[in-house]
Amino acid sequence: MPILHWLNRDESLTIADKTPYRVLEEVPSLSRGEVGTQNMLVQGDNLDALKSLLPYYAGQVKCIYIDPPYNTGHAFEHYDDNVEHSTWLSLMVPRLTLLRDFLSEEGSIWISLDDDEFHYVKVVCDEIFGRNNFVATNIWQKRTSPDMRASLSDAHEYVLTYARNKAAFKSAINKLPLSEEHEKNFKNPDNDPHGPWTSTDYTAQGYRPNQMYEIVTPSGAVYTPPTGKCWKNIESVYLAQKAEGRFWFGRDGSAMPRRKTYLSEREGLVPWTWWTNKEVGHYQESKKEIVALFGVDNVFETPKPERLIKRIIELSTNSGDLVMDSFLGSGTTAAVAHKMGRQYIGIEMGDHAVTHCVPRLEKVIEGEQGGISKSVGWQGGGGFRFYRLGETVFDEYGEINPDISFEALASHIWFTETYQPRQLGAPLSTCLGVHQRTAFSLLYNGVLKDRSVSGGNVLTRKTLSIILEDIGEAEYDKIVVYGESCRLSPATLQEYRIVFKQTPYDVRS
Repeated sequence: MPILHWLNRDESLTIADKTPYRVLEEVPSLSRGEVGTQNMLVQGDNLDALKSLLPYYAGQVKCIYIDPPYNTGHAFEHYDDNVEHSTWLSLMVPRLTLLRDFLSEEGSIWISLDDDEFHYVKVVCDEIFGRNNFVATNIWQKRTSPDMRASLSDAHEYVLTYARNKAAFKSAINKLPLSEEHEKNFKNPDNDPHGPWTSTDYTAQGYRPNQMYEIVTPSGAVYTPPTGKCWKNIESVYLAQKAEGRFWFGRDGSAMPRRKTYLSEREGLVPWTWWTNKEVGHYQESKKEIVALFGVDNVFETPKPERLIKRIIELSTNSGDLVMDSFLGSGTTAAVAHKMGRQYIGIEMGDHAVTHCVPRLEKVIEGEQGGISKSVGWQGGGGFRFYRLGETVFDEYGEINPDISFEALASHIWFTETYQPRQLGAPLSTCLGVHQRTAFSLLYNGVLKDRSVSGGNVLTRKTLSIILEDIGEAEYDKIVVYGESCRLSPATLQEYRIVFKQTPYDVRS
């Protein structure tokens, strides 16, 4: 497989591994709506934020959409889009590497790009996600008229799509709902009791002897397949469908047969990769949406229309699924996901996480009627929690930060041991869970409170009894216990099938 080379390539491939884990700290004053919501808005560098979220959401995200800076060579007000090519690739590769690990088995990532970097990112994504997991290059018609300043006006951008597992994604992708324009194609000129229908040609390419029979129409006209073609089914199938009234022979009953498809049978349209501005919006539309939300003096240069994001989310997710955008910008993805009943995680580094994303989502909760609101019947409700990145779990020497909470260290240990996410806000317990018949336990930072001596960080007979109580009736073959020290004898450890790991030395950073 071809591999793209650029300056600092080798270093960029290791950046994700070297990025430290940080604690996520909620800012209640910037959170809005329902207290128990799982929706998250995170302010901070998206590389640090992704690394911090990974222990909680690895393998859980159904759809990732990102609209990264295009590296066009122009300066934008809200971010620097003028980055040298190799630097831009070095910025994108570690982020794409982390994003891959968030995807569920049926999950997919959709990346907005233009001609400046699209072809390079395609090669990079072949390497990161696997060439066999490439799904499609969708073409979005972004304009309604040519740019008269250009020598050859660009009319489109790309939405590059990869799956975590292409076969699983193919079985899960949704069809597009029929539009009013498509429904108008269904008529009922013969008062068919099955309702409105449309018809298709009943011939197929090729020659099959058992599909070369004569068809006699109601008026007596006789048809055989044209040269080089045959009927679509064998005669017995044709006769059964004809008896059901599934064929149209024209108003006078003498036309070549056409088979009916009923409106009631249509589950939707198979999507194709040409997305017109009429179907999914354009830049003029998205700018109007932003002006309506923030006013003419506070507008992003190239926001995406809500209808474009709706198309991606409706194809790749169902109600309640988790959507992620790590280049959130003005908050469009989060707003659309909220209105469509999806959970979401949005990450934005700049101040506009507060100045744009928070007020926009606040308006969504209040029931604003812009964008896709009317088409999805949005009336308001829900909520989100606002987070910033706090201290690193480990210091520059690999030692555990003494101020790190039990939950932060527990999530980190659980993830590094199992590579499975731990529920954010899980109940406080010495037992982190059981994975593949191994129970994992952590004695740290006073988790036992007043139930033990030495702050509860030492493995003793007393703390062991609490660990066994917390494990309960779960079945396991061994227990891995993390703690500051162990006062149990080797014989006791063997008796209870315990593997002791000392913090901080045995905690992988």
